[in-house]
Amino acid sequence: MNILEQWKSELEEAQQTLEKFLSQPEQLEKCVEFSQILIEAYKNDQNVFSCGNGGSHCDAMHFAEELTGRYRDDRKPLGALALGDPSHVTCVSNDYGFEQIFARQIEGLGRSGDVLIGLSTSGNSKNVINAFNVAKSKGIKTVALLGKTGGELKNLADLPIVIEGPSSSDRIQEMHIKLIHTVIGSVERELFPENYQ
Repeated sequence: MNILEQWKSELEEAQQTLEKFLSQPEQLEKCVEFSQILIEAYKNDQNVFSCGNGGSHCDAMHFAEELTGRYRDDRKPLGALALGDPSHVTCVSNDYGFEQIFARQIEGLGRSGDVLIGLSTSGNSKNVINAFNVAKSKGIKTVALLGKTGGELKNLADLPIVIEGPSSSDRIQEMHIKLIHTVIGSVERELFPENYQ
């Protein structure tokens, strides 16, 4: 396969992944519910937290900064935080173990009515699972963006959205970032309609 063929193959596979997702009405219903969960939280002056590992951690940070910053238009900041700043991670990893990094933070910061979004391409990230268990005990809604079979998080999350089909993490993460951008846009449109007139 030459370089041009490789480019075409990769882009076509990404297109097929998106088309498969779009063809499943139950997936789109879950996306609507994702928007409604965030809109309700923000209308009640709650906060949204996000977490993940590696590329999923980068997506969790991207998600939070577009809520506290801006997505497409100027508006007031929305309360969001990606769990896992370096000083916290090194402190908790050293004292309690890496599997507790998100759980300790959500236990300290989260309040009933908040939302925790976990990103995991396997659905089996132990530190995300532990955070979801703490969130449930505190009355925090949980949304999981997952891949493959959904793993343990599929049954733990209040709302699991599983990107089925692709086995590679990159295809799954591409869909996760698409979902992130779209849900942020839907929240902005609902909360700041003046920007969409």
